Amino acid sequence: MKRKISLLLGLLVMVLSFTGCAKTEEPIEYDEAAVGQMIDFLIQYSESVDEASLEEWNNLSEYSQNYQFMQSGLRFTPESFSSAIESWKAGVEECGAYVGHGDLKYTAAEDGLEVSTHVEYENREADVVFEFDEKLYLESVNVNAEFSTGEILKKAGLNTLLGMGTVFSVLIFISIVISLFKFIPSGSQKKAAQAAPVKAEAEAAPAVEEVAEEADDLELIAVISAAIAAAEGTSTDGFVVRSIRRRQANRWNS
Repeated sequence: MKRKISLLLGLLVMVLSFTGCAKTEEPIEYDEAAVGQMIDFLIQYSESVDEASLEEWNNLSEYSQNYQFMQSGLRFTPESFSSAIESWKAGVEECGAYVGHGDLKYTAAEDGLEVSTHVEYENREADVVFEFDEKLYLESVNVNAEFSTGEILKKAGLNTLLGMGTVFSVLIFISIVISLFKFIPSGSQKKAAQAAPVKAEAEAAPAVEEVAEEADDLELIAVISAAIAAAEGTSTDGFVVRSIRRRQANRWNS
């Protein structure tokens, strides 16, 4: 029994020892000369290639591009290579023609490598950063141009004016739309317009009934006048019937 307990304690000590000696993540290893050659090749190629050659390169199959990279020993992928050239040319358009760059600064991590350098262009200077993955394949190129305080303020002012102009334009458009609402009949106005003919008909109905009653009375007067004239043997010109009163019917008790 004691022997089993000793074995368990020994195994526990070994497990704790391995846990304490766990491997820590360290920066990747790289060859500065090889990485520097890739960066120099990329800069020189971006500066020398024209649009026709670049289009011809992009029209190659992915297999042909990877084969050329493998033959030259350059750790590029077709996507990252084309993207890097586009980024470099965009930096040239913004900063002017390329003049030269300074020393390369390497910053290694466990998941990749970052190489930065200060580049001098014709119009302004910039910091260019080359990013590599853990296998030292190029991932991206970023050109960060340096602007003067005046240029920064000018750009900020233009952005502010653009933003405020957009806001005021939208507000003016909304106010115009709201002002046009008065020309659009609302639901209550539509109901009032529909109810107006019905109301007019309802008001005209009593007048029609009164005219009909008057016409009936005139006919009755004419009939009575003719009957009296026939009974008296005279004409209707000798008397005038001014009113007619209806007599209640006689009720006989049985």
